[in-house]
Amino acid sequence: MWRVSKDDHVLWVFAKYGPLPMKMEWRSHEVEAVLAKSQEYLPSPTSHASTGVWGSIKLVAALPSIWNMQNNPNGATLREVVPADTYERWLALKEKYMAGDKEVERYRPIFAASSLFEHGLKQIGLSNKEQVLPTIDKLVKQYKLKVTPSSVSVDMSDASKLLKDFSKSTLEDGSCFATTLAQLETDIDNMRLRANAWANGDIELIRQLNFADREGTCRAAVEASTAFQSRPDLLEMRAKSRDMWIANAEKALESNTSTFAVLTMQDVLSPNGLIARLQAKGYKVEAPE
Repeated sequence: MWRVSKDDHVLWVFAKYGPLPMKMEWRSHEVEAVLAKSQEYLPSPTSHASTGVWGSIKLVAALPSIWNMQNNPNGATLREVVPADTYERWLALKEKYMAGDKEVERYRPIFAASSLFEHGLKQIGLSNKEQVLPTIDKLVKQYKLKVTPSSVSVDMSDASKLLKDFSKSTLEDGSCFATTLAQLETDIDNMRLRANAWANGDIELIRQLNFADREGTCRAAVEASTAFQSRPDLLEMRAKSRDMWIANAEKALESNTSTFAVLTMQDVLSPNGLIARLQAKGYKVEAPE
């Protein structure tokens, strides 16, 4: 956990990481000790789309799976929409991690890449399934902490129009596809090392293992689509939720002697992350030893 402080008021930031080993048993003693003496909990920033009768969804993540929008427009195949040399790399990895899957050949590159990545993780015993937050949520309830979310919701009562536009639009998702292939070609061993380093609290090893921002590259591809560009409120919601988290963190540091928060490892370590933003505002930041 990172320690952010102002005078004698402390914000403890737990850096979560994924992918992690499947069926990992997480020992939460240190986190529980901090939660027991804290007054407030700040979850990671999130953004949602309120879609009327469909409820609330995490838009970018849920869009293809809920409405089956993953296929290329006009029935095009991957061979037809990605460069020939990139497609050959895809075939080699597909044979290794998801041989026999014919349907994926009609997916848009961004969704084919996502499917391949999940299959690759599973084969090496890793998973992006959330294994830590359920335990934290249980402890937060046990110790009756005030929960202050940093969540932005956008009205999507006209979701059908966005989905129609999205299904017809062309995505500039070549970078997402290529980044995913490169990570599976060169970073498998490092993914294992990072997972073990996180489990053992070896922050220095994690710092040394640089890797491409696959998630950020793929998110940018979706946000650059015509459908999303027509909705500035959708494009702004991630930044707004992050600004809200900073405001909530500053308020908590002013009001509480101890606050517990969760952020991604990237947000903790990145020079452009949320911890760096707090440090730039003058708060003292101490990394775990």
